[in-house]
Amino acid sequence: QEPHGQAGQTISCNCYMAAFVPQKEIVYNGLLPYSDRLDQEAAELLAEIKANLSRAVLLRELWPGVTFWCRKLFSFLKLYGRRFSKEDHILFIKLLYELVVMPNLEPHMMQSFARLLIHLLKKKELLSRDDLQLSWRPLYNLYERVVYSKTEHLGLIWFPNSVDHTLKALIKSCRLYFPASSTREMLDEWRPLLCVFDVVMQKAVSNMELFLPTIMPPQEHSQGFQLWFDELMNLWMSVQNQPSWEGHLVNLFARLANDNIGYVDWTPYIPTIFTRILRSLNLPVGVSQMVAPRYLTNSYDIGHLVLWITALLGGPGNPAQKELTCLFNSIASFYHPSNHGRWQSRLMRLLQRLPASVVCRVHRERHAAPSWIPLVPECQRLTDADLQEFTRSLIGAALLAMFSKTGSTDAAYALQNLALLTPELAIPPVLEKTYAAMETLTEPHTLTATLSCMIGMARSLVSPNNHYPEGRAHVLPLLMGSLPGVDTNDFSKCMITFQFIATFTTLVPLVDCSSAPSQHSDLTETEKDLCFASAEFEDFVLQFLDRCFVLIDSSTLEQTRDETETDTQTHLESLVELGLSSTVSTILTQCSMEIYKVALQKVYNFATSNIFETCVSGRMVADMCRATAKVCMSRCWYLPVYITQILYMCACVDELQSEDDLDKELLWNLQLLSEVTRVDGEQLLKYQGDLERILCVCVRLRCKRAYTLACSLLEHTLRSLSLIYPTEYRSTSGGFDTDLPIRISYFPLSFDWGRAGDVAALAVCWHVPSMEEENFVFQLLSRLLHPELERIKDHISGDQPMSREELLQSLAIVQHCLLGAGSMLPPLDGPHVSDLLVLQIHTDTHTFKNINFHASLPYDARENYRESICQTMRLLLHHILEHSEDDTKSLFVIIKIISDLMFFRGTHKKEFDSRWKSFTLVKKSMENRLHGKKQHIRALLIDRVLLQHEVESIYVCTSACLYMCVRLCLCTCVSLQVRSRAQNVLTTALGTYSFSYRDIIPRVLQLLSPQHATGKQLQFKGALYCLLSVHSGACPAIMRDWDCVGEVWPALVRCGLSPSMTLEKPSIGQLLDDITDRIHRQHDTIGIYFAVSNVSERCVEIASQITQSENLESLSSEELKEGLQRQRVRNVVNARKYEKLVNDLLDCLEDRDLPWKFEHMAADLLSLLLREDHPLPPDAVLYFTQSLIHDSISIRKVAISAMAGILKQLKRPRQKVAVKPSEISGIEDPEGMCVGDRAGNQWLQYVSNSLPVSQEQWDSQQYVEKTHWGYYSWPREMMIYAASEKPTDDLLYEEMSEGEKIIFEYFSDPEFIDQLVAFLSLEDRKGKDSFNPQHFCLFKGLFRNYGDVFLPLLWPHLVQLASDPHESSQRCVCEITAGLIRGSKLWSFNKVDRLWQLLCPLIRTALTNITVETYTDWGTCIATACEGRDPRKLHWLFELLMESPLSGEGGSFRDASLLYVLQGGLVQQQWRVSELLHRLLAYLEPKLTQVYKNVRERIGSVLTYIFMIDVALPHTQPTSSPHVAEFVTRVLERLRPLTSKPEIHNHVHEENTQETDECTQAVKLLKTVLKWLMASAGRTFTTPVQQQLQLLPLLFKIAPVEIDESYDEMKQDARTCLSLMSQGLLYPEHIPLILAALEEMAGSRLWHARFSVLTYLQIMVFYNLFTLLSVPAEVLRLRKLVMQLLLDEQLEVRDMAGTTLSGLLQCQFFPLDSSLQTWLQTLSQTRLPKARGELASTDLVRRHAGVLGLSACILSSPYDVPDWMPQILMDLSDHLNDPQPIEMTVKKTLSEFRRTHHDNWQEHRQCFTDDQLLVLTDLLVSPCYYA
Repeated sequence: QEPHGQAGQTISCNCYMAAFVPQKEIVYNGLLPYSDRLDQEAAELLAEIKANLSRAVLLRELWPGVTFWCRKLFSFLKLYGRRFSKEDHILFIKLLYELVVMPNLEPHMMQSFARLLIHLLKKKELLSRDDLQLSWRPLYNLYERVVYSKTEHLGLIWFPNSVDHTLKALIKSCRLYFPASSTREMLDEWRPLLCVFDVVMQKAVSNMELFLPTIMPPQEHSQGFQLWFDELMNLWMSVQNQPSWEGHLVNLFARLANDNIGYVDWTPYIPTIFTRILRSLNLPVGVSQMVAPRYLTNSYDIGHLVLWITALLGGPGNPAQKELTCLFNSIASFYHPSNHGRWQSRLMRLLQRLPASVVCRVHRERHAAPSWIPLVPECQRLTDADLQEFTRSLIGAALLAMFSKTGSTDAAYALQNLALLTPELAIPPVLEKTYAAMETLTEPHTLTATLSCMIGMARSLVSPNNHYPEGRAHVLPLLMGSLPGVDTNDFSKCMITFQFIATFTTLVPLVDCSSAPSQHSDLTETEKDLCFASAEFEDFVLQFLDRCFVLIDSSTLEQTRDETETDTQTHLESLVELGLSSTVSTILTQCSMEIYKVALQKVYNFATSNIFETCVSGRMVADMCRATAKVCMSRCWYLPVYITQILYMCACVDELQSEDDLDKELLWNLQLLSEVTRVDGEQLLKYQGDLERILCVCVRLRCKRAYTLACSLLEHTLRSLSLIYPTEYRSTSGGFDTDLPIRISYFPLSFDWGRAGDVAALAVCWHVPSMEEENFVFQLLSRLLHPELERIKDHISGDQPMSREELLQSLAIVQHCLLGAGSMLPPLDGPHVSDLLVLQIHTDTHTFKNINFHASLPYDARENYRESICQTMRLLLHHILEHSEDDTKSLFVIIKIISDLMFFRGTHKKEFDSRWKSFTLVKKSMENRLHGKKQHIRALLIDRVLLQHEVESIYVCTSACLYMCVRLCLCTCVSLQVRSRAQNVLTTALGTYSFSYRDIIPRVLQLLSPQHATGKQLQFKGALYCLLSVHSGACPAIMRDWDCVGEVWPALVRCGLSPSMTLEKPSIGQLLDDITDRIHRQHDTIGIYFAVSNVSERCVEIASQITQSENLESLSSEELKEGLQRQRVRNVVNARKYEKLVNDLLDCLEDRDLPWKFEHMAADLLSLLLREDHPLPPDAVLYFTQSLIHDSISIRKVAISAMAGILKQLKRPRQKVAVKPSEISGIEDPEGMCVGDRAGNQWLQYVSNSLPVSQEQWDSQQYVEKTHWGYYSWPREMMIYAASEKPTDDLLYEEMSEGEKIIFEYFSDPEFIDQLVAFLSLEDRKGKDSFNPQHFCLFKGLFRNYGDVFLPLLWPHLVQLASDPHESSQRCVCEITAGLIRGSKLWSFNKVDRLWQLLCPLIRTALTNITVETYTDWGTCIATACEGRDPRKLHWLFELLMESPLSGEGGSFRDASLLYVLQGGLVQQQWRVSELLHRLLAYLEPKLTQVYKNVRERIGSVLTYIFMIDVALPHTQPTSSPHVAEFVTRVLERLRPLTSKPEIHNHVHEENTQETDECTQAVKLLKTVLKWLMASAGRTFTTPVQQQLQLLPLLFKIAPVEIDESYDEMKQDARTCLSLMSQGLLYPEHIPLILAALEEMAGSRLWHARFSVLTYLQIMVFYNLFTLLSVPAEVLRLRKLVMQLLLDEQLEVRDMAGTTLSGLLQCQFFPLDSSLQTWLQTLSQTRLPKARGELASTDLVRRHAGVLGLSACILSSPYDVPDWMPQILMDLSDHLNDPQPIEMTVKKTLSEFRRTHHDNWQEHRQCFTDDQLLVLTDLLVSPCYYA
């Protein structure tokens, strides 16, 4: 059947290809010289994948069948792109989707399917929503199971580390295809979770951000975002203080805006959006700003902000652009290089990404290929005017950021994109800076920064677009100006100059067209100028070469090293060499023939007139020669010259052979020749005989330097002959000289400069080896390689032994032959590793050989050198290891050869990866993202095609050399380095060959087994290292194969018994730790039960569709049945293997001789084997139960956490019932949104007169344990636990399973309990211990599973521990108590009642013994006990805690601690205990005048939580919890004595009159209120502004001006409160109220209150900038207020007003218009009376105010000089001789001006006239001391 089937397939392939439209191919494949063969291959491979994948699914074989073919599909996508039809594409996606969402799939498999699915869904334009629909719920269930796993923390399931990340990416790719109805379903699902006080809010909002679809056709919008937009937007607008979920909302809005530009009206929200963006940048404002800690952690994600801003731009009036300009004006000064702080990286990211994002949008609007995704409506598109506005707003910041301390890359990227949008605005300023930098010698960093920015803009500068035609005139001056940068002394400058020159010359053909204008009359002026200028190109090339020669001369070895140092290159030198050679080759590639000839002559003269040392400078010269030769070999006369010289020198062979050091000239010529042969292979055929003669002589020379050069000559010659590669990289196809006169009309000007290559017509010239070349290769091999192999064999057999040097020489020749001709030698073909896997899929053997691509020629029947090298190496290795194992040099070469034998087919993977990386970097710096569609320059495109060719040749492999590797790794005597190199090769091999590990592992384990007595310690170590490399992630399959794990893990533990194992050597101990650590980090749960039931019907259906589409015969029902049966059998076998592994580990643990380290290791490995889907065998349960009282603390820890997991496994399912809330309350919820406390959810509240205190009441109530349910809305189906039917709900001993019985028996044993409690109450790390959740889980599980059976035994211990005040005893009580309370969740009333009768006195006792160390533990205990519980079931606890927290017994500390514990319980219950909150508030209010600071702080915190529930969110009903407003009114009444006083002092008068008594009380009260205001500043969700305003006047009275530690607590607090309140978010309706309050305070009698008004105002304005700007009337009021304070009689207030004014001007809060200037000038010219004695103070104040105002204007532009500035500076200088304080102000201003404008003074001085400059110089330069 087999051959027949194959043939049938091929036939169907051919007709398939005819009628076939691929989804999206990799275009570069079509440009390869063997592309026709690739098509055929791809079609065959695809047919094979489809057949086998569908077959594997139908036979239910997930592993290895489905996984293997999915891997194949992945590599198919890498090689051929999406080369399949739309129908196939859809089927693949549907199949994989069904596979990913399969329930209980092994996590790793799920992840690999998900990755493939993401890959298939990547290009969203290929499939529209009509083509494909995916349901969202299965995906959501999967996400919920993985990310919010209920059992992961108990260790019952282990996920791969990156699984969350993969799943999120998958959802992002899938949400496009969710059906239209899904939005509504999602909202129904997540609305009930929107309870702002609960952590579940975070989950709800992040789910919405992930899942809600936003790309829909406009007609579906009503089913899409319109359902939620208003609701969520209002929520966002009204919430404050950046809770952690706010970021997710912002991301959702940003995505919505970006996907629906023009369909959502954002105008009303724009001020708020920009205000919040500015706030989230966390910039420091004002002098001493306190930051609420929350702002630092929960800031928005810059990537999404950028998307949002981009989407808002454009449209009628372009309102967002005004705000954006304002935003960048207000933050511009932060970009200046002298400013530095933690905000810097965010600002830089904003600047870097914003232009890129706008480029993407313009591309989408103007250039993107049409697809099904809705277009942006015409009226919303960005016009050119919009883009210019945009560039203007950013360019200032970008130019400042160029010189940032963090480097110029961000700015360069921003400028590159701005230059794409509007070259006429972005390029000129950078050019100016570049020319300036080229002229100065003193600031190299400015040169590197400007050049790196110019490199990005190069493409926009030279390309012939209509916006900036002048740009091209700058090319030559720039190139000439950059030449001095080629400088040996400054490495970074040299490298950036190379990059700069290479970039520009790649874009511009270097052709002299100065004759064109005389021949053509139709050229424009600019074009004529360009033509004349192009005459300088030749000059430039020659000057550049001269510079390079100087560089080379100064980096010879003699110049750069002492005698003693090494002869090898340093890292820097190799980088310079690389830069030099690539730049020279770029320049010469782009030259016209005339210029090339001149350059060629010059290089030739330089190379032949000097002789260089062959290490550093020689390599550089040789590289230059190679570059010239490569460009045009036929014109190059190097080869014959060098060949004749060398032949002449080799004539006297005998003398040369024996010399150790040869004549420099010969070496030099050899080096040149070896580089020059790296050219087109055809050219070498002419010199075939000569080359062969030279090689035969030179590779046998004795001098090491000489034969190394000869070997590289050999390698290069072979590579040039045998590889496939492009032969030219010019920027236009065809030469530059072809028919010059015809093309010249448009030739270098409007056409070829910066032109993009055309993928369709690249016209790549390939070098494909011809028959002659191939013959020459094999001739060389037989002349050189063959004799060497014979020689080595003779050495091994002992006929002709060689010295070590000779052996090394032989090996070098072999290695270079292999490297040179690797692509022509067929791969090794060893026997297949037998019985790897029973595959149910009938394919021929190449299933497991990765499919062989013929990226090179078909191999013919010549001698297979790879095979013979392999055999020779094998023999040699045995020989060396037996006779001279210390010969490490030879061993190194052998390892290299082995690795090349296995992996080398013309390219090394590592080299390939680094080239791919550098290709993407260059692409990024030169791409044109605006026009997209692969508009790269031609050279880059050719490079990409070559890379594609190499991809084809990398994927290929075999399996014979592994043994040699293993042998080396395990070898005992060779040096450490040899072993480690061999291990690296082994690791690579394991990663490359599927399933090779099955062959290696047994060999390794044999060395570890205790029976292996002869072993040596090094061998033992070698084996361990092999295992480490096996686990290093190279081959993930190892970890997931039961056979393998089943052998390796027990062997690892048993090796502790091996005679060669000692723990004295720290290296072995470390090694074992590394291995267990690796296993721990990388272990994820291995599947046992594979998919009998799992594979859904849907999956099978899709698989059969694929089969039908291929016209394969479908499987018979017998085969299907057989497949199912086979899979069932395998599942049983897997379960057996799992149990065997557990039992093997237990057997190891029973061995008494096992060292402790291995016992720990075994316990660790055993704990990794807990699972959800298979109970732990009873023996293991027994082991863990006994280990709870093991002597070793680390084993006890493992046992405790394992025990919690086991109890979870044994948990009995409880029945749940559905209830309808409206039936319980009898009230239907009203239509529309209704949130918060309402009649419908009243029954959930804690009401003290209807608490369940008797059996009947207990049974009659419905309990809802989830606190958030019912607050926002009810879930569609509300499931709650059914009331238990039987009164005795204990587990009967007869009904218990084996495991349950074991636990039951141990915990019923008093001795066991005694020991357990004794261990649990020990100290672990003194002073570091805290409440241990693992212990809590253990007890919770015990009491949940077994009821109160164990309570009588535990109780005496609890009582004793509770009365012991020691830290560790108290902690133990906490853990057990919390476990008890949570474990009793579903007990019957009698049990619970009994429990609390015991617990209440116990908790009381413990709380009386509370100490500094334990109060946090008790807080945690009570909070944990109340979490997720219905408060009515815990009423005993709450009543106990509410008894009298502030009794005063036991001092202030106990009061504070009791409040803390109570707070822990109440916070968990949020809105459902409003009655308790009322009671608590009533209890606290009289006690607010506390004396003790710690109690005051605690009360402040408790008050915050009491009022937390009183929020002003949209649709929210007034809460039944306490209201802030009422509280503040009552407090103000009590503070009345202070409000009436002018000043407030914090002290008590002696005479005890009535009045002072009231004052003292009021002061105490005020201190507590301050603590409350501080605590609530960053925590509440909405701020009660009106209430805060009533307290403001008091704060202004107290707050001090300067920061001083010696102030008392009250003043410090008042200052902090003001700082925090001023950062609050304002709404337009609050602004008038606040301004009124500030105006009132500005009229205060206390100057420090007036001063504080200004500091408050600075921060308030900056943090609410755009909101304030949106109400112009209020802006005027603010301006008036500042002007009023500028005229204040108090000097400090005036100064501060000046500073405030300059800040407001700087962020353009109001414009610096002429009226303001005139007013200030008038003020400053106020006449002062002549007589000194009677200085009228008001006049002086007015004059000083004017001067301060003018100074403010100057300081508001710190880094530039606007038009008005020179005049104002002149005005100021008139006041230098005024009386103080005016003189002081002027001096300060001038020195500040000098400091900020000093950097760019050359630029700024242009703005002043000569007279002004004279005056300025006088002012700014301090007078000479001697004058």
